[in-house]
Amino acid sequence: MSETTAATRPPEPDFSAITTAELLAYRDAENRFRSSGAARAILGEPDPGAAIDWRKIALPGRDLPVRVYRSTRAGDGGAAARDGLPLVLHVHGGGFVGTAAQCDWANSHLAARLPAVVVSVEHRLLAPDSPLADAADDGWDALAQVLRHAPRWGVDPARTAVFGESCGALITALTALRARDTGLGLAAQILVNPAVEVTGTMFDHASVTEYAYRPTRALPQLRLFQRLAVPPGADARAVSPLYADDLSGLAPALVVVPTQDAVADHGRRYAERLRAAGTPTRLSTYPGARHAFLTLPGVEPQAEAARAEICQFLRAALAS
Repeated sequence: MSETTAATRPPEPDFSAITTAELLAYRDAENRFRSSGAARAILGEPDPGAAIDWRKIALPGRDLPVRVYRSTRAGDGGAAARDGLPLVLHVHGGGFVGTAAQCDWANSHLAARLPAVVVSVEHRLLAPDSPLADAADDGWDALAQVLRHAPRWGVDPARTAVFGESCGALITALTALRARDTGLGLAAQILVNPAVEVTGTMFDHASVTEYAYRPTRALPQLRLFQRLAVPPGADARAVSPLYADDLSGLAPALVVVPTQDAVADHGRRYAERLRAAGTPTRLSTYPGARHAFLTLPGVEPQAEAARAEICQFLRAALAS
């Protein structure tokens, strides 16, 4: 997978009337831009203390691309490196568009400064033939395969965290639930501007009403996201962590919520449910920040503070 150094951002389509062909063309052009050097003015420069590489995880019937971040700083070797560095399994946002490369700024800084091995999943994007359940499987399968071959990846399975943004936070929450149900102990889960339900009540939140069309046209995107995520006849609750029957016994959570975000109430309500179930949870709000602000350090002043908070939370959780 190559990165383009010269790319132009495509105009935003009409998400309420987009065809499959138009969606795929828009996705291809937008992801080329997000992977380009031109996008770094918005998405941020990677930390020079981290090496970034694409790898593939071999799974039955498919290869799953992942973007891997490792510290190159002197002093990050020694016993900790020989025994394996902490693993942070990351899932990018976007749902029907997006690429792990758009998260180089945050992930490279985490890899360099924790230090840790950050593995970001290039999951299957939502499309008429690729529902949310497929992307959720990619998140879980990537985690399971890396931990199964931990020495090969240079990670310590006992110090593993999961981290996601937007749709990636939904996938991350589902991964944390699967981990608990299979007896896999996670040290932490980080959910940034999470969209945690795709049921018929997905839009029945005050934040959706307030920020449906400001600061961006979020509602048409969310409606398309829901249509693609749950095909007719599928169980929307099965991929909606907000409605999971049991949220106890999960990894300690940091839920990061920008306030000018249509899905802000998704994050708030999920944090409430986690706490009510006894899962240690920190809800951290960023007044005035918008959706996806963590990936936009070039235009979102609070991205740096959020990244620092995430790093601090992970450092404490992965220390033992």
